[in-house]
Amino acid sequence: MNNQPNENISGFEKVSNTITSYSGSSPVFLAAVVLILIWGISGPIFGYSDTWLLIVNTGTSIITFLMVFLIQKSQNKESIAVQLKLNELIAANNNASNRLLNIQDLSEEQLNNLYEHYRTLVELTQKSKSNTQSHSVEDAIESTEEAMKDDLLKHDKKNN
Repeated sequence: MNNQPNENISGFEKVSNTITSYSGSSPVFLAAVVLILIWGISGPIFGYSDTWLLIVNTGTSIITFLMVFLIQKSQNKESIAVQLKLNELIAANNNASNRLLNIQDLSEEQLNNLYEHYRTLVELTQKSKSNTQSHSVEDAIESTEEAMKDDLLKHDKKNN
């Protein structure tokens, strides 16, 4: 695997990384504040005209529009990097459930279902005599299935 982080990065990637890094810095924030102050102070000089207002509105709209895409690109990249790191930790741990690898590709319904299994896992852990006893997602699924069968049996007995 290539460990040189910037060796195969495209020109656009380099520019967007640079802009993303600098746009959140203190000097850039201070420069933006200074520009707004200069614009505000210049208001009386230009008689607070429509053109004077249009300059700041157009400038901020363009910058905001472009920054939304850069921020989204940065968040997507960060999300993938974090997901890969988590996948590596899951894959490296023999006790971890591999079903959590690439969990971000599941539908919202599947994620909610898995979330419910983890809630069951918490209940199993709380009911166990030892807080150090390990339970797996599979244990939670099995417990949920058993509880559903018990509920069905109780419901059948009640109706008969």
